[in-house]
Amino acid sequence: MQIDYGIPSDTLKAYSLMFQDYPDVVNVVQMCEMLGGISTKTGYKLLQANKINHFKIGRAYKIPKAAIIAYLHSIMTHQPNSHCDALVH
Repeated sequence: MQIDYGIPSDTLKAYSLMFQDYPDVVNVVQMCEMLGGISTKTGYKLLQANKINHFKIGRAYKIPKAAIIAYLHSIMTHQPNSHCDALVH
């Protein structure tokens, strides 16, 4: 089953190349690396606020790489000139 995240194919291809060293499903630490080295605390906040699609196996968060790409695409194309915060406090 493939989920359509509404990402243009050229954008998806570019991000896929950029994140080719990561598995298709990543953990929180890997997600934080992919998002430019954000803290794990911020990473958990993003997940708990459902900003990034994810699922849990037991207590472990699992994040599809495509969901991270969709999140990056959405903040780059839909967020008005907010360059400092990934989360609105």
